[in-house]
Amino acid sequence: MFKNLKNDIPAGIVVFFVALPLCLGIALASGAPLFSGLISGIIGGIVVGALSGSKIGVSGPAAGLAAIVLVAIGDLGGFQNFLVAVVLAGIIQILFGVLKAGVIGYFFPSSVIKGMLTGIGII
Repeated sequence: MFKNLKNDIPAGIVVFFVALPLCLGIALASGAPLFSGLISGIIGGIVVGALSGSKIGVSGPAAGLAAIVLVAIGDLGGFQNFLVAVVLAGIIQILFGVLKAGVIGYFFPSSVIKGMLTGIGII
């Protein structure tokens, strides 16, 4: 994981700078503070790039989720409550990973996943 760190850090910084306008635009479109777009770019570009070990991975915020985040911030009563929900979701994902619960994903047909992604694309 750390053997390519000297190459991963500069590549992550480049990904961060390339994705920065997208990160800020998604934060603005989703009703989140612009600083959260900056943080998502740093984590998605530099931190994940350095820790993932992937040769071709690019990570960061997804434009398709901007509308969902906007509605979630409104429904949950504000940005702070939305962040609590995101942290809780992350804890649950880590717990599922530790419990090797990823096999649950095999029970969802690929047509359901494709339909969900198509719906997000249409939004």
